[in-house]
This record gives sequence, C-alpha cells and structure tokens, in this order.
Amino acid sequence: MSRNPHIGSFAITIAISLLAAACAAPPPAAQPAVQQPKPAAPETIKIGALYGVTGGMSSIDAPGMNGMKLAAKQINAAGGLLGKQIELIAIDGKTDQTATTNAASEMINVHKVVAIGGLNDSTFALAAGPIAQQAGIPFVTAGATLPSLPDQVGDFFFMAPFGDDAQAYAIADYAIDDLGAKTAYMLVDQAYDFTTALAKFFKERFTGRGGTIVLEDIYKSGDTDFSAQIAKVKALNPQPDVLFISAVPSEAGLTTKQFREAGLTQPIISGDGFDTTLIAEVAGENADDVYYSTHAGLDNPDAKVQNFVKAYTEEYGRAPENAFAALGYDTMNLIADAIKRAGSTDPRAIRDALAATKGFDAVTGQITYKEGQRKPDKSVTIIKVQDGKYSFVKEIKP
Repeated sequence: MSRNPHIGSFAITIAISLLAAACAAPPPAAQPAVQQPKPAAPETIKIGALYGVTGGMSSIDAPGMNGMKLAAKQINAAGGLLGKQIELIAIDGKTDQTATTNAASEMINVHKVVAIGGLNDSTFALAAGPIAQQAGIPFVTAGATLPSLPDQVGDFFFMAPFGDDAQAYAIADYAIDDLGAKTAYMLVDQAYDFTTALAKFFKERFTGRGGTIVLEDIYKSGDTDFSAQIAKVKALNPQPDVLFISAVPSEAGLTTKQFREAGLTQPIISGDGFDTTLIAEVAGENADDVYYSTHAGLDNPDAKVQNFVKAYTEEYGRAPENAFAALGYDTMNLIADAIKRAGSTDPRAIRDALAATKGFDAVTGQITYKEGQRKPDKSVTIIKVQDGKYSFVKEIKP
C-alpha cells in the first residue's frame, strides 16, 4: 500500500519547527533598573592662591602667598570648613600677564576651585579677574588697589584692600599736615595701572589742598638709571619740599638709592608699592626719610596685628616682610568666612555671602561692602623708613 507524499512533508515541517523551538533560548527575565551611584562629594574645598611669587612682584607677592597659606593651615587645624579641609591650589603667575591668565584658567578648569584669592597689582588683577568672572568664580584680590577694579571686572570680583584714592589722599595729607610740604616733585612709572592711578589721586589731593606740583616726570618700568630725571630735579630752584615717586616694588629701592646718592635729601613719599624690603636692601644706608601709605603697620601694638606677626614668625622663622603678608592672611580668612556664612561651596552662594560682608575684623582693618560696592573703606597706615628700619607712624581713618 503506498503513502500520501503531502502528509509526509507536513510531518517533517512540524518536526523541524518543534526542534527549533526546543533549541531556542528562553527570553531573558526582566531585570530591575540599576541605580547609578551619585558622584562622591569632594573631600576637600579647593581654593586658588594666585600670586607672582617670582619676577618683579615677588617681594610683595611671596609674603602674600605665605599669608594665605598660614590662614588656610590655621583654619584646617581648627576643624576646616563645613566639615572639610581647605586644599589651597597655589600657582605662581610669575609677574607675567600670560602666565597669570593661564594660572587662573588652570585653577578653574583643571582643579575646579570654588574661589580664588591673591594678586597685589591691578594690572595682573585685570588679567586674571575677567577669567574668573566669566566662569562665575569669586575672585578676591589681596592687594590690587585700583578703585575701579570691581566695576571693570564684574560682580564676582572683590577687593580686600582700600583703593588707590584712599592711600594717595592719605600720603598727600601726611605730606601737608605732618611734613609741612607746600611743593612736590612727581616721578611716575607709566607701565602700571596702579602707579598712574596713585599719581593721579595724589596730585588731585595735594593741589586740592593748596599744594603745588613743581615738576612731573615719567620713567619706564624696568629702567635702572634715573640720572636724567634726577638732573631735572637738581636744576629746580627752589627745591621741592617732597619727592613723590609712584613706583612698583622692583624700582622702590633703586629710585631711593639713586636720588639719595645724588644729594637729594628731602622726604621721599609714595604708596604701598614702597612697602617692600627692597628699600633697605637696595638703598642700604641711604634708606632714610622715606614715608609711604600702606595697609598695616606690623609694629602696631593692636592685638590682632601682633597675634598675626607671632603666628607668621613661628610658621616661617622670620617676621612678616610687609603688610602684603597680612593682606594674604586676611584674604583667605575673608573667603573662608563667606563660605561658612553661605553654608555651601557653590560659587554663586559664596559670591552672595562676600557681597553681604559687614564688619569683618581683619588684621588690616574692618571690611564692609556697602550695597552695590565691592571695595571696602579702610584706614590707611603711614610707615617711615629711617636708617633701613621700618616703623609705624600714623593711622589715618576714612
């Protein structure tokens, strides 16, 4: 008896289908969604310390850096901030605008700092400040004194020091009231925002009070020979009562030395660009009858000043070199105070807390930011250099 071929073909098809179904892997069971771990909170609070530790600003910026480091160490020893330790990201701007801007960018983009402090010259603050402003990172300049800096840079920029107007007015008043000056000679470094602003405000105050500028002269930053300028002064008859020299630290000692060696003995007056050990180191026995306005007198008996001097001396084995060491110390403490009041490391919250600062008791004077302003009104100290020794003379309050 013969078989139906269609029935056989159908059977084979069924068998193949069953075999394929048996060999196929079962569908995977539904898996619960995996929770991605939250990024770990930073173990430290990173704050930038930007100074020209080498180059022409080193005599004021290196002490400033040391002041910031000392304050950070003290804060950490006392338990830190918001339960965390401060990690200071210290970078040398090398007294160079490109290096300074690169350092600011590195702090922000690589190290992720939440705030930056430092710099004692307005030209370099104008280089670094806008980078922090664009990134929304608070920047507190320790010693740059151009009064217009906060408005030029933006709302994330703050000044720890007074402005050039305050210190120029103070040294002009001192020249008139205490030195009895009626006439003045002016020598101005044209390369820096600080030196030109200081000279402008000095002239404004001195002439506004009845004084006369008998000669204005200029020089180029980096010059080492001032014989041409000195010859013009010596030719004046009568001689000016005071010599106002608007210089950065690298030329402070050199100008003092050469003017004194030329026989010009009248008082030399200036601003905080003269707050450097270079006057005594370079001018030597000629470092006398020099007066300058600055941020603090380190021999001031005030307890806060002397506590700072003691701590700095213990940390570094030498007394603070100048007021810029105290400004660096104040800058770090000011930033830390803002972070503590903000209760957060969010840069915008820190910015808001800084703007709300009232009566912050610093070594260099109280810091209060008036509504809409980010420059404090602080007292100005007058220092005298005599026989190479620096001494506190007077404090002029705003």
